[in-house]
Amino acid sequence: MVRSGLRLFVGIFFSCLLAWSAENSAVPDFKLYVGNSRGDDISVIDMASLKVVGEIKAGERVHGVCVQADGKRLFATVETDHTLRFIDTATHHTIATIKVTGRPNQCAVTPDGKYVAVPIRDGNSVDIVDVAQQQIVKVLPIKEPHNALNAGSNRYIYVSSMGSHEIDLIDLEKMDYATHIPAGGRPRPYVVSPDGNTMYVAVADLHGFVIVDIPGQKVVERVEMPSEHKTLRPLQYETPDTRTHGLALTPDGSELWVSSLVDDCMYIYDVKANKITGRVNTGEGPNWIVFTPDGKYACISNTDTDDVSIIDVKTRHEVTRVKVGKVPKRLAVANVPVTGQKR
Repeated sequence: MVRSGLRLFVGIFFSCLLAWSAENSAVPDFKLYVGNSRGDDISVIDMASLKVVGEIKAGERVHGVCVQADGKRLFATVETDHTLRFIDTATHHTIATIKVTGRPNQCAVTPDGKYVAVPIRDGNSVDIVDVAQQQIVKVLPIKEPHNALNAGSNRYIYVSSMGSHEIDLIDLEKMDYATHIPAGGRPRPYVVSPDGNTMYVAVADLHGFVIVDIPGQKVVERVEMPSEHKTLRPLQYETPDTRTHGLALTPDGSELWVSSLVDDCMYIYDVKANKITGRVNTGEGPNWIVFTPDGKYACISNTDTDDVSIIDVKTRHEVTRVKVGKVPKRLAVANVPVTGQKR
């Protein structure tokens, strides 16, 4: 009787342990990486506690940050020494430093972590870096490049040309341009819909964005957002032609959130209804936005107040502002593997 009772207890104990382990292993460990553009570091925010849990030293004037799909590696571009840094997200250690051909801007990595595209602002070019080889394998010409973007493809990657008023698509198999997409103006940040057919582009001198038909390679609509203030206040860290900078689609693609440097807020655009449906106030100088993969939070860097606004997407309420480094700009979020992770 005692022996059978013990076996029953042990069985129940291990069943509970396995259930607990399965439940906890399924809980995402989202980390937000904040590039501090006038500092030498990247702030790491834990999206469960909404607190800074680490600072990664990367070099003076971090410009771009991106994370590969499995969350294991963070990539950062540094303006002062013209480098691309490979960073282990578990240890926060730099595991490789690649010298690029000039002053780098916003980088992008393929989901498989094979290639990183690095726009070179003062070189009128984009460097393609092979991560395994830790070297540049191709340099493509492009007029006044700014932001690279990966939209979920291991073969294709986008890069914007401010000088040509277009977004160019790179074929990484051919190591050449596949197409050139008109942007309807001098492009700033941009985002692509989940089906790959529509692009939303912030352009200079517009308090809003343009909508581009990618297959048709044409601008189909120019959307101007409302504004509470008539004029743009003097900007410390953006050019005078910048009315909006960051924009991003919710993970389900139903809403486009667009920053307003005129009103220091995010305007929310309903993609299906084709109209602005709300706004959420932020800190001063909202610059970049990302969503957590589960769609729970929107994260916005505020350059003029050195913090990040964390917005509850469902309630459209600012939950908190997290103080970070000096002049935060580019953001990247990832579900970081827990094993061996630095806390």
